[in-house]
Amino acid sequence: MAAGLRYPGKVVIVTGGTSGIGLATVREFVRQGATVVFCTKPSEAERGRAIERELQCSGCPGKACFRICDVCKEDDIKRLIQVTLEHYGCLDCLVNNAGAFHENKIDDVTAQDFWNVMKLNTVSVLLASKYALPYLRETRGNIINIACITATTGAKNTVAYCPSKGAVVAMTKALAIDESKYGVRVNSISPGQCWTPSWVKYANQFPNPEAKIQEFKSFQLMGRMGTPEEVALAVLFLAADGTFCTGLDLHIFGGADVGFGVKNEVDLEPCPSRSGNSKGSSSKE
Repeated sequence: MAAGLRYPGKVVIVTGGTSGIGLATVREFVRQGATVVFCTKPSEAERGRAIERELQCSGCPGKACFRICDVCKEDDIKRLIQVTLEHYGCLDCLVNNAGAFHENKIDDVTAQDFWNVMKLNTVSVLLASKYALPYLRETRGNIINIACITATTGAKNTVAYCPSKGAVVAMTKALAIDESKYGVRVNSISPGQCWTPSWVKYANQFPNPEAKIQEFKSFQLMGRMGTPEEVALAVLFLAADGTFCTGLDLHIFGGADVGFGVKNEVDLEPCPSRSGNSKGSSSKE
């Protein structure tokens, strides 16, 4: 194996690995010499196979192997773990990345809506971790869960989504405690606003997408959105270099959580006094 690689010979599973942060993570691990089994839902299978072919021909020192897996189905998750072990004999790192953003108000959300979000964003993390851990204990490996800034800050009209990501952070800490006796590290990453295909799709729902993009850029002190590649480097750090990190939720916010910010729309109209006097007048009681 070439010198200077940061994760050579390791076996990694990445869920939701065909776009955004997941795809950037797959590519970074392959560049660093790892064998990566990545998956996505059946409807994106052709894209997954194309990415596998691309990485196989890329000249990178690692390997990429695509598998179909609907992380909302427990049997699919079991099969993903089993196939990885059958082909590569061990497992060193699990990256629970699969998930989706959901926007809804409490007045509109149903119990089924809520459970659907939790099943995809949270229960899948629980089940993938459960079935991977027997093998991660053998290698003293690690789990990295992708959460979200909203797990800490909350967000408007995300009454189902925020709890799903908050639960991922809480689960990370609970698992870190339980698995420390086996030498398994469990961490999470909470990205802020990142320029991903799903974010582009979200922005395009608005009448003026460019204005929405500029609005979200302004949330960060750095004046821009993050990139999937920047988050992928953080994933690699936790897997390869962060050997004294466990129970950590690594914030990659670009400074979005620092300082005071506007929380309500500013009313520019003058506020009349209780006595009904016009602006500038005063009254004594």
